[in-house]
Amino acid sequence: MRAGLLAQPLAPGPTHHEETRMHRSTRRAALAALAMTLVSAWPVQAQDYPNKPVKIIAPFAAGTGPDANTREIAAELTKVLGQSVVVENRPGASTMIGMEAGAKAAPDGYTLVMGSTTSMSVVPYTYGAKVPYKVERDYVPISIVGLLNTALTAHPSLPEKSAKELIERLKKQPGSVTAATSGVGSYSHLAGEWFASSAGVKIDFVPYNTTSPYADLVAGQVNVIFDALPAAIGNVRAGKLKILALTGKSRHPNFPDVPTFAEAGLPDYSPTAWIGLFAPAGTPAPIVAKLGEAMQKAAAQNPELIARWRAFGGDLKAQTPTEFAAFLKQDDALWGPAIRKAGVKLD
Repeated sequence: MRAGLLAQPLAPGPTHHEETRMHRSTRRAALAALAMTLVSAWPVQAQDYPNKPVKIIAPFAAGTGPDANTREIAAELTKVLGQSVVVENRPGASTMIGMEAGAKAAPDGYTLVMGSTTSMSVVPYTYGAKVPYKVERDYVPISIVGLLNTALTAHPSLPEKSAKELIERLKKQPGSVTAATSGVGSYSHLAGEWFASSAGVKIDFVPYNTTSPYADLVAGQVNVIFDALPAAIGNVRAGKLKILALTGKSRHPNFPDVPTFAEAGLPDYSPTAWIGLFAPAGTPAPIVAKLGEAMQKAAAQNPELIARWRAFGGDLKAQTPTEFAAFLKQDDALWGPAIRKAGVKLD
């Protein structure tokens, strides 16, 4: 029996190439199984999320308007999510320090970042290669938080009462109006350059790199400023400044007597200051979706907060991640050409 068994021919073993194919097939099967496990775990992650505090990195200095807006929405998200949503200020380098920290955070939904017009639509053009992040590569959009109209605000001594009248003056007297800015490449500077380019006029820009320009504007040392309305609203209500025009397709309900820039013949002039919530790239889609749903509730549940935004010439609102992604592309398409045409480069 033993001899017979030994005499039987042995089945040929697998060749080297067959072993390689078998190894690759087994590896692919294992990776596919792992991927299926991870994907099937995502809904569970979303159900359990969040089970600890969530942090929002605010790339703004504490006490500023965008910081206050971030803390307001964090408080509303805390109510919706049932976990504390805390704010960590990481200002500096035109928001780049905080934005880089957000891009490098773990993509688990527990560290988010508040982006803005400056960080997402302006800085990539003004600083170019110096920017340590890429908007589409490093972040997942969750939702816009709010939009603020841009105002052309003037000292009361300026005789013109509207943007239309100001354009007429500048056509006749180029450079006869001074416009304060918060520094070269700032929102107020670029919004002003965009206006000058659209209207075909020349304005004398005065940069305030280390101090607020509003003290000199209130004192009448400069004539106008192009900026998000909240920065000036206190002085406007006190009668120390006046508004010549606001962005928007129609007049703002809280400022029915203020004409739009479109009424001055500039229908495409539409700089808008906004802030919006982002997650690091790689954050699981179900968690992003849950955060998007939470933002929808957070933006609609507090009538006092909604009214406060409108009182400052803005709108508290939310979008789906898909809607916000489309908004970002549209905003980029507006700011990019305006910045290039103004020739502002800080790199």
